[in-house]
Amino acid sequence: MSDVRQFGAKGDGIIDDTEAVRHAVEKGDGALFFPSGTYLISETINISLTKKGPVAISGESGTSTVIMTGEGPAFRLSGAHQGTGDPGSVKPIVWDQERMPTVQNIALEGKNPNADGFELLGTMQSVFDGVMVRRMRHGIHLVKRNRNVVISNCHLYHNSGVGLYLDRVNLHQINVSNSHISYNRLGGIRVEGSEVRNLQITGNDIEYNNAKTHGKLDSEPTAEIWIDATDPNSSVNEVTINSNTIQATSSPGGANIRILEKGDESRPPGLITICGNVIGSQENNVHLSGVYGVTISGNTIYSCTNRNLLIENSRLVTVGSNHFRRHTPSRGTGMRLVSSEDCTVSGCTFHDESENGQKSGASLLELEKCQRIAITGCVLTDGVPYGIDAADCSDLRVTGSIITDKRKVQKSRGALNFTGKGKRNGVASNNLSGKINISPEVEVKLHENIN
Repeated sequence: MSDVRQFGAKGDGIIDDTEAVRHAVEKGDGALFFPSGTYLISETINISLTKKGPVAISGESGTSTVIMTGEGPAFRLSGAHQGTGDPGSVKPIVWDQERMPTVQNIALEGKNPNADGFELLGTMQSVFDGVMVRRMRHGIHLVKRNRNVVISNCHLYHNSGVGLYLDRVNLHQINVSNSHISYNRLGGIRVEGSEVRNLQITGNDIEYNNAKTHGKLDSEPTAEIWIDATDPNSSVNEVTINSNTIQATSSPGGANIRILEKGDESRPPGLITICGNVIGSQENNVHLSGVYGVTISGNTIYSCTNRNLLIENSRLVTVGSNHFRRHTPSRGTGMRLVSSEDCTVSGCTFHDESENGQKSGASLLELEKCQRIAITGCVLTDGVPYGIDAADCSDLRVTGSIITDKRKVQKSRGALNFTGKGKRNGVASNNLSGKINISPEVEVKLHENIN
């Protein structure tokens, strides 16, 4: 173990320990250890895995802090891996010299607005465990190419950029679990311009990742989880967002989860699942645009300033067994689908808890210019003006649902509203409380509804 104090580091929070830490990297055994203390560095500590062999960075049970006063990453770990996760593509030097760089039990803080925490490129099987990064720009920054990353039990907190940033990286297999990722101005987890497969985000608390606590209310839009695959050369597939608490304060253009894809025939199957999360308190809680093949199930999605779930220009989205509501009259609720097709909404509950409806005037479930949408087994209560509001939709099917205004003094205009133009719409075997409004140019067949 290479104790940085034995290489001249003071760890007193006053003396610049950059050269001592570099000396420990160059002459040590690869196990870089920071005893309890505060270590100032002013330049990036570059660690070449190819030169050093297996590398670990560790502190003493979380009592060790490294403060970065310069620009750029505090630590840059670089390897030579250009293969995939397939064992046959991994060169012997990677197994011998570079595999599983590990960072654990250490805290990083920034004293420079352009300081980052950790930057990784060309690594194989890197592990972060028990790490805190705060007051940096980006917490953990993955660039170029990496494989098989594990991030667990970490705190990526109050950084001016992104907590975990997948930035134009080719990365397959990354697990993010049991971590707090909060108060980062440009997002909690953000994927941009990248090719990513097998991204698992499970069991985390991901909250308040916007500009409010940074004093920059005019900041660019952000999200707790932001996946942007609209770049021509990017694609993000095989994603699980499961069992997290994902909450925020509402911010202009913000979302708790935002997934943006190309929305054309070039898009591959998304294979994305959002399951079993508590999601709330942003402009749009979940915003999907241009996606193909997404499942949203078993979530509690509450309190927005626009929509709980907004789906635009998308196909094959399955929405099942979610609970949509708002917990305060100042917020909104509901779901909206625009220019989307081949989607299902089943087993969901929608509830407006305010007496007078939403300030936006939105109905609980809205559809515009959609085709082949099945709405089955849902319960929509106290929607104002309507439970379901459909405009210019065809092949819309509403079956086995309950749409009612159960207040003593009903405020809803009706259960269903069909406007614009449309063909082959059907409403069958529902319990409907209130009027069904159908414009003359919309074809809607009604069958065995209780009204």
